[in-house]
Formats: sequence, C-alpha cells, structure tokens
Amino acid sequence: MKPRTLFEKLWDAHVVLPATSDTPAVIYIDLHLIHEVTSPQAFTILRDAKLRVRRPERTVATMDHSTPTTPRGSDGRIPILDAQAAKQIGQLETNCGDFGIELHALGSDGQGIVHVIGPELGVTQPGMTIVCGDSHTSTHGAFGALAFGIGTSEVSHVLATQSLLQQRPKTLAVTVDGTLRHGVTAKDLILAVIARLGIGGGTGHVIEYRGPAIRALSMEERMTVCNMSIEAGARAGMIAPDETTYQYLAGRPRAPQGAAWDKAVAAWKLLPGDEGATFDREEHFDAATLEPMITYGTNPGMGMAIGASVPAPKGASDEKALAYMGLKAHQSLLGHGIDVVFIGSCTNSRISDLRQAATVFRGHKVAKNVRALIVPGSQRIKKQAEAEGLDKIFRDAGADWREAGCSMCIAMNGDQLAPGQYAVSTSNRNFEGRQGAGGRTFLASPLTAAAAAITGKITDARTLLG
Repeated sequence: MKPRTLFEKLWDAHVVLPATSDTPAVIYIDLHLIHEVTSPQAFTILRDAKLRVRRPERTVATMDHSTPTTPRGSDGRIPILDAQAAKQIGQLETNCGDFGIELHALGSDGQGIVHVIGPELGVTQPGMTIVCGDSHTSTHGAFGALAFGIGTSEVSHVLATQSLLQQRPKTLAVTVDGTLRHGVTAKDLILAVIARLGIGGGTGHVIEYRGPAIRALSMEERMTVCNMSIEAGARAGMIAPDETTYQYLAGRPRAPQGAAWDKAVAAWKLLPGDEGATFDREEHFDAATLEPMITYGTNPGMGMAIGASVPAPKGASDEKALAYMGLKAHQSLLGHGIDVVFIGSCTNSRISDLRQAATVFRGHKVAKNVRALIVPGSQRIKKQAEAEGLDKIFRDAGADWREAGCSMCIAMNGDQLAPGQYAVSTSNRNFEGRQGAGGRTFLASPLTAAAAAITGKITDARTLLG
C-alpha cells in the first residue's frame, strides 16, 4: 500500500461513499459540537422535515457565544441583558431537551467555549472526524483529528444523517525545526506561519504541523496552533498524536477507560503518517529565528515581529487597513498606546495561557486608563485558576476576572471596544469591527497582552520577564 499521511488515513477511514464526477464524497462524522448561535435554524429544518437527530450520543452542546461573562449575582445566576442572546440560549436549551442532546448549560460546571470543553471532557480524541458550526473547529486537530467548521445547512445535515458531503482537500506540511526561544510562544509561532502563508495561503488544504518544535509543544499550545489554521485559509490543521496527546487524555471524563483505553491507544499509535508519505506542498520554519509577533492590520496575515516596523502597503487593501488602524508604514508599534486588553477566546483561554499572563501581572498594576479583561475558556478552567490563586493576581493588578465565554472575541454582551479604541487581544481575528464597531485590534500572545496591560502600550514582554 502507498505510504499515507495522517490526513489520508483519517479520510480513508471515514468515507461512506466515494466522490464521483458529479458529487463530493460522503464522510462519516464521529463528533458533532454545537452552540447557541449556528444551531437554531438547523433544528428548525429538522422539525419542518419531521426528522430526528440520527446519533444524539455523538452530539455535544454548550453555550458560549451569547453568554455574558459578568460576575454572577447573589443568586448564583449571570444576568443576560441582551434579548437576542437570551433568546438564543433559551432556544438551545429547548432544542437539546426536545432532541435528547447532551447540553452543558450556562452556569453548569461543564459550560464553556465549545473548542475548550471538547478536549477537557475527553470527547475530542485522535482519529476522529469532528465538525461544528464555527470556524475554529480546527482547534481539535491538535489531537490528530480531522476537524473543521461547517455552515448552518450542514449542521442540520449532520444532525439528521451523521454524515457530510465533502470535497477531498489537498495537503500542506508545515515543518518547524529547532526550539522556540524564551518569551516566544505557540501564538507567536502560528502568527508567524500565517504572516508567511498569507490569509489565502492554505486555501484548499489541510495543514499538518510537524517537526521538533511542534513536538515540544504542550497539548494546549498545539490547540492554539491548530485553532488559527483557518486564518491561513486552510480547511483544517492537524498534529499527529503522540505520548503528549495520550497523557493529556488519560483519565478525562469521556476518554476510554481500562481495557478500552489500551485498545484506543494502540489504534491511535497507527495514525501518524507513514515513512515516505508525501504532501501536495511543504513549508519549513526555523523556530530559533521566531520573535514575539503582533498584527498591525485588519487580517491575521498582517503580522510582524514585535520589534519590526510596519511594512509598506502592497496595494489598496493594505492602504485601507493601515488607514483603519491609524498607522503608517515604517513606524514601530513598540510604545503605541492601547485602551483595552483581552485575554481569552478559544485560542488563548486555557490554564496555561492564564499562567503565562499571571507571570507578567504578578506584582504589577494595570496601567491607568486601560481596561483589562481576563476571560477563562470554561468553568473548569475558572475553578482551576482560582485554586491556583491566579484570579487574585489578576484582581490585585486591577484586571477584570470574568466568567467563561467567548466575550470580546466577538464583541458580545457589552464586552466590546468603543469606536477608535485600540486593543491587544489574544483572540484569533482582527477584522474591522470584530471586537466592536470602529475598534482596532492587535493580535498577540498572552505574554504580550499582559505586558501591554501593565505598561499601557505595546511592549515586548521579554523586557519584563528578564
């Protein structure tokens, strides 16, 4: 048999009907994740067609996009002031009840961002096909899964059939050699990859991240890398499972147990690509040359080393982006004043991200006139951070410690920028208005965001870390 890549093994194992000259392939979906924003119409389609959910036990729901992150009231509840958000949350509760779907509701111990709770529950596993009505489903590819976002009509199709029509994508290997230097994080690595590839560089491809620098990453760091694959235009991002993967999953609530665990690991060890397997494209990076990164424009591909100067625009779209950001070519961003810092999102809201930020916040105060929001990715992470005393570090510094949710990543429930404000954000998108109408976003790592919060300006966190 021809040597196969990780992607090829997963694709071949999930084809129900192969593609023809007229139709894409039909592939089986192992895990369907849903939330309150993209699922209501899908359930309406099922009701109108008098269809049931084909495999409710393979669907997991949570509330994240529309959930407020303000602290709970004396009754233990979080007030929902946005009527549309309240309607979406209520509808998801009804839909999950009517169709027998597991729901991690607002305020429950399991509630959180959909791409955070899947891995922490252990429902995300190597070898799976995973879909969700959300662009950043690629996060789950960190486990050696084929995971990608789908649209509303596709959500209804998966609910009804547990399968999906898909064109087979091409493959792109991104190999990262060497070792990341002190103060350079997984977020910096993926921003550097996107800066080179561009926002369309991965279009039509599944990216497999490989090499010693990738293998050295923790699972949470791997999730950060795979999360932003979509920002390079890729269909998905993947990392082959290894001992780091198995150690992360071992003992999680929904991971296999006992003999089933041994059997699962034996199968997972067969997933990495075969020796001699080839890709349609390959890109190579040297981790030792990477610096902390920051974006300067209005898409994640407009990124640069934090100590570099804003590049000259290459066309009208770049000129428009710089005008929106209020920046000029050749200027340095170091020292540029900021108004808001957001540490959170499905990219950087895990416990390791909060620990990183805390190393910078500890013993410092948030700069005057700067608002800093720290939003954990799940209720479990929130409790763990509080057990470790991280919340006290943030509060003592003057930052807001919030409940779990998507928050300012998508400018929901009042967690948003005012027109003209600058934010350093650990989220994944910096489009015009993404974090609030007229708001201007610099994407960066938790270290860089924390450094900006305490200095009130864009700062190389390494100058504070020593």
